[in-house]
Amino acid sequence: MRHVHFPAQRVATAVGPDGAATAPARRIGDKARRYLPAAVAADFVGAAVPVGLVFDAAGQARPVSCALAAALAWTGVQALRRRYASRALGESRGVLPVVHDWLILIGVLAVVRVLTGESTPRLAALGALLPALLITVACHKLTYRHLSAARREAQAVSRVLVVGEPDAADHVIAHLAARTDHPYVVVGVVPVGEGPLTDGPPVAARLDAIMPEAAYGDSAAVIGAVRSHHADLVLVAPGARIAGERLRRVAWALHDEGLELAVFPGLVEVSVKRLETLSAGGLAVLRVAPPVRRGVQPLLKSALDRAGAAVGLVLLSPFFLAVVLAIRLGSPGPAFYSQRRIGRDGVPFVMWKFRTMVVDADRRKAELAGANENDGLMFKMRRDPRVTRVGRLLRRTSMDELPQLVNVLTGSMSLVGPRPPLPEEVARYDEVELRRLSVRPGMTGLWQISGRSDLSWDETIQLDLQYVDNWSFTSDVDVMGRTLRAVVDGRGAY
Repeated sequence: MRHVHFPAQRVATAVGPDGAATAPARRIGDKARRYLPAAVAADFVGAAVPVGLVFDAAGQARPVSCALAAALAWTGVQALRRRYASRALGESRGVLPVVHDWLILIGVLAVVRVLTGESTPRLAALGALLPALLITVACHKLTYRHLSAARREAQAVSRVLVVGEPDAADHVIAHLAARTDHPYVVVGVVPVGEGPLTDGPPVAARLDAIMPEAAYGDSAAVIGAVRSHHADLVLVAPGARIAGERLRRVAWALHDEGLELAVFPGLVEVSVKRLETLSAGGLAVLRVAPPVRRGVQPLLKSALDRAGAAVGLVLLSPFFLAVVLAIRLGSPGPAFYSQRRIGRDGVPFVMWKFRTMVVDADRRKAELAGANENDGLMFKMRRDPRVTRVGRLLRRTSMDELPQLVNVLTGSMSLVGPRPPLPEEVARYDEVELRRLSVRPGMTGLWQISGRSDLSWDETIQLDLQYVDNWSFTSDVDVMGRTLRAVVDGRGAY
């Protein structure tokens, strides 16, 4: 079985001869100082200015007071929803949570309107509040991009001390170091028991394999490691040697010192929306909800697919005609290209695209096998000589995929889903990769908004499995919104 692997992208900070960190990274608290004033100012001004202008134009008696009330209400809703908390600032949470906050604002102001007898026309008042939503979304996007860049330099992060058995600790450290879409940088490790550790963060202390009679020894070692390495958080990796009573004693000591403790449950790529904490007889239990496969959400997805495909085909029909003419004039052969692909549950179907290559492209594929730039089962070339001049433009803008709206309308594909694979690729799938066939393939998906052809094979599979296991109707809507930016950007499209 192939395992998903990511090249290391972020490492811990430098350490001195005693193992202590010599150049602490900028901590998560710096994020609040950097982004909080801008976030609050954008929300306040984004609500106050449009409301003031609209209410003044509508002849409202107190436009300035209404503007201030709207701005205070919007920032108040955001504060109560903890959007200004250090952990939330700049983190990617999509458009839908902001829309949820905005709807709460509408409800709050509707109540205020009734209580005060404010008489501005409802549609004008609603339109005045719309810029607040748009500005907040734009501000979040800018902050997220800036924060992502900063985290690649180990800034605005939480410094983490990992505690666990050597193998488990190594696994957690490698996973965190391989990616930058999280705030954790590991600065030290406290292995439990003997055993080698791979090169990485320094060993800050070592606990005995069995809890000592004086449990204080564990606590003192961990707290000492936290202080010497300036850690903000202790992350415990799962293992029989650090659980139960022993873990409880360490938690007590850390909390008495005002330090944070987190426990990694051994799960990967599970959305927090599927997790629920329970208590059973004093045991802390983490319930993992199954992926959504039945109920209202799949029905909504199917309705959106069919309606969106039908409307798209009608509206784009003049554009389709223009593309067909461009392809036929650019090179001999048909304007459309059909190919056998594998759909949900391994059922084959015929997928349609605009032709972007010369007519004998499939026969010439074997000649180019040695030039494949993908490290997995897909064939990709940045400068594929089979691509026509018109085809290169269509691929760059992803317009060659538009005929797949027919596949969506007939039910063999969805607007959002994993990339539809070729039969020869599926024939070489292992049991992990086969799981991506448990949902309908899509015209767009996490793979398209995350780099497309620039992704490695393992990264593509990881994104597809993340979608399969954590799908929801709202996540589909978010992916479709982000697809527009990915298409305009064009990164990874060739």
